[in-house]
Amino acid sequence: MEDKKLLYGTGNPAKLDAMRKRLGGFGIEIIGLKDINMDIPDIPETGNSPLENARIKALGYYRAFRMPVFSCDSGLYIDNISDAEQPGIHVRTIGGKTLSDDEMLEYYTGLARKYGDLTARYRNAICYVEDEEHVYEAMEENMASKPFILTSIPHSAIRKQGFPIDSISIDIKTGKYYYDLEESELDQVAVEDGFLEFFQKIL
Repeated sequence: MEDKKLLYGTGNPAKLDAMRKRLGGFGIEIIGLKDINMDIPDIPETGNSPLENARIKALGYYRAFRMPVFSCDSGLYIDNISDAEQPGIHVRTIGGKTLSDDEMLEYYTGLARKYGDLTARYRNAICYVEDEEHVYEAMEENMASKPFILTSIPHSAIRKQGFPIDSISIDIKTGKYYYDLEESELDQVAVEDGFLEFFQKIL
């Protein structure tokens, strides 16, 4: 496989670093939106599923920068709660309101108090645009995160900005809060094996 440069349509440095580590053996250079010396378009995520949002973002960034680009999106799905309370792609938007980190924490700890500790997982999707005629996308089971526990008791007063749910997320296998996982374990949470298989097929 020839070396090539891919744009990952994200401005989140943690997501960019995790993807670079997991795809390090592919002979590709992954850059993020902050590495582009151009105006970044505002692309509203108007889809009804993670896959639709990933497609909207990837096509939007491709048309803006005319280089191979992939975008990812995810939704949070919680077992045994009412359909009205299921966050899906609206993890941060509840009842039409965009929540702050503190408001998110209050909302999700409230759900855990209401139902008891909850089992949840992220369903992930990806869309890769080589050019207008070559668009590849997937939202497979092997792209979903492992199930984890959402608890009503935060790990501590420490908060990682932009990731408030991590402070109430517990790894089922180890019983550790996400905040206490080793970096290698967190990388596994952030980028699932299904993404590797996706790139193996298309690159």
